[in-house]
Amino acid sequence: MFTGLVEAVGRVLSLEVKGDQAQLSLEVSFGGELKLGDSVAVNGCCLTVSSTDEAIVSFDLLSQTLEVTSLGDLVEGDFVNLERAMVAGDRFGGHFVQGHIDVTGQILDITEHGQDHVLNISLSSEIKHLVVDKGSIAIEGISLTIAELEDKHMTFWITPHTWEHTTLCYARIGQRMNLEADMLAKHVARLMESRI
Repeated sequence: MFTGLVEAVGRVLSLEVKGDQAQLSLEVSFGGELKLGDSVAVNGCCLTVSSTDEAIVSFDLLSQTLEVTSLGDLVEGDFVNLERAMVAGDRFGGHFVQGHIDVTGQILDITEHGQDHVLNISLSSEIKHLVVDKGSIAIEGISLTIAELEDKHMTFWITPHTWEHTTLCYARIGQRMNLEADMLAKHVARLMESRI
């Protein structure tokens, strides 16, 4: 379980394709604190540490992960958002994030507004029923509030701190972004479906 509060930004060292799977190796500032089997959200996707050597950490990516997320788009030198799994008893910011990507969305526009940035991301029909205006969604593992909700896109106002301390400062129009709808919304939707 994660909060969507990015702990650090890591750098991609390699993405080695192995048949229909792959191995992702990253430079991670807290790599020396990780052990085999630990969970780390990488751009919002919960991955398991398969090897670690101080600052270099590797993860095995399943074919489904490559199909559902944007991780397969990564190339050497790219930056990724990182968050270790929650520790019981810690202060809880953000919202409940499982690290299970629902779909990807595409950046439609990025504009500056004073010290802030406004980000528009496409909204898939697959999760449209799970999002609400002023509700939470995880974008690339970042817990964000939907400022404006339209039929086919969502608008987010990004504060300077979030812009500077996540990969959003490297974002570009057309880029695919991992989206995870709010876990509570998914449970409510499932309960409602079962009553029909």
